[in-house]
Amino acid sequence: MLEAALRSGAAERQCVFEVFSRRLLAGRRYGVVAGTGRFLDALDRFRFDDDVLAWLADAEVIDQATLDWLRGYRFSGHIDGYAEGDFFFPGSPILAVESTFAEAVLLETLALSIFNHDCAIASAAARMTAAAGDRPCIEMGSRRTHEESAVAAARAAYLVGFAATSNLEAGRRYGLPTTGTSAHAFTLIHDDEAAAFRAQIESLGASTTLLVDTYDVATAVRTAVELAGPELGAVRIDSGDLVGLARDVRGQLDALGATKTRIVVTSDLDEHAIATLASAPVDGYGIGTSVVTGSGLPTASLVYKLVAREDGAGSSSADPGSNHEGRRWRALTKASPGKIGHGGRKLAYRRHSEGVATTEVVVAGAATDSFEPDDSDRPLLVPLVRAGEIVGREPLQVARARHAELRGQLPPVALRLQPGGPALDTVFVEAR
Repeated sequence: MLEAALRSGAAERQCVFEVFSRRLLAGRRYGVVAGTGRFLDALDRFRFDDDVLAWLADAEVIDQATLDWLRGYRFSGHIDGYAEGDFFFPGSPILAVESTFAEAVLLETLALSIFNHDCAIASAAARMTAAAGDRPCIEMGSRRTHEESAVAAARAAYLVGFAATSNLEAGRRYGLPTTGTSAHAFTLIHDDEAAAFRAQIESLGASTTLLVDTYDVATAVRTAVELAGPELGAVRIDSGDLVGLARDVRGQLDALGATKTRIVVTSDLDEHAIATLASAPVDGYGIGTSVVTGSGLPTASLVYKLVAREDGAGSSSADPGSNHEGRRWRALTKASPGKIGHGGRKLAYRRHSEGVATTEVVVAGAATDSFEPDDSDRPLLVPLVRAGEIVGREPLQVARARHAELRGQLPPVALRLQPGGPALDTVFVEAR
């Protein structure tokens, strides 16, 4: 597309691409915006160096004129987006890229690969932390996905309330709290369970978490308390009837005087399993496969679509357009069955009633600047990039706090795990 646009002269035409989802998958009530920080870091590094250009030339992917253009590539346009940690609904324009066609079209895979992954993980993880309530969730899915996806998944899960991760690279790269415990292999390599527990306690102290279901749970709990004393930090249960075992273990720990010893459960947990454990005496959840795979939905189904372009001089079919930054814009949209969208540059607001979000308002059309929001409307698009300079970086902790605050503004239906429609309706307003 870039090579052909350079030949046709369309490469330098100003345009607007948007990232949005036409629908929420599998009856989810909301999506969570995640990956913004990673995208901005990736955009900052997005270049075509000599090695890449040499391969493109040797493989005859593009012509010399396109190679020469790529050699100096640096994004110089504007990008707005929903703040990381915020929620999105069908049609929400969570990212808007304004620049030349040539600069913007190259960002499609970069943007979608990051946002589709991270939004999927965050959307699933948010359902898990909502089901868990005040009980902490630990991300433990590194062995169930690609090594770099694991790091990104840990970040996305932490954004929506996970307390810690077992992924040390995520801790190093993003400053996440890290924690973990031993596996069954550690117990099995020792001559008996007591020897394994003793080694772990001597190394890590009585506050460690001991895995108690390698052999017999009741025997393991008794051995653990005998060796660590009543100050044993936690025991982990990784198999069996988790509800029944948790109740039995809680009773046994209390009878042994280990009333402060916590119970952590693992074993292929997802949001639905967590919900069934709500009445059990569980103190925390270790979640692996489900969180790093989006609980069965590993993509957010986001698309990157051209929604507006600068009108050419003398265009006879041009609609009346806003004169944004001295340009006249033409709204663009596909007419494909099942994929009809809303063209034009957009603004987005979340409408509230008595502090509770009620509606996603997306303003499109020729005169978005003329739209007058209600007093309860909160603007959703924030500046991320201006004239190629990144202006929207923020600490992950800020995005995490934002998510927690905005979750409290969603209507109660949003927290239901049963399949249903979006928690908020998206209303498109044509501004003229």
